[in-house]
Amino acid sequence: LKTGRVIERTFKSGDTLEGADVVDVAMQYLYNDGEFWHFMVQDTFEQYQADAKIVGDANLWLKDQDSCTVTLWNDSPLGVTPANFVELEIIETDPGVRGDTSGGGGKPAKLATGAVVRVPLFVQQGEVIKVDTRTGEYISRVKD
Repeated sequence: LKTGRVIERTFKSGDTLEGADVVDVAMQYLYNDGEFWHFMVQDTFEQYQADAKIVGDANLWLKDQDSCTVTLWNDSPLGVTPANFVELEIIETDPGVRGDTSGGGGKPAKLATGAVVRVPLFVQQGEVIKVDTRTGEYISRVKD
């Protein structure tokens, strides 16, 4: 489970195997100290840390205090899944030029987490948008 390697083994029909103790736990993302991402179980306040390899692309969608799902094996994180939808601020995007639809009617926007998504021309820097983390697509603007 940790390495993702596939091992081929032959078993007899009477052989039994012990199942892996893998659980998905809802947690809150706390912070990144530069080396590890820190998560907390909200019910028990138990904390876990995961390195960049385990967090993977989820780091593009995690901001402090967000909820996420951490997959644990023997109390050791195996993977992190962000919420399906997140609300993030646009920190950098080109101003939309009226009538410019040559680029498919959208423009790239850099979010507070470093992710880059394609947004409609009317969306401006400083606005908060809702993004689908499974596809990385813009969903809507967030009203205050």
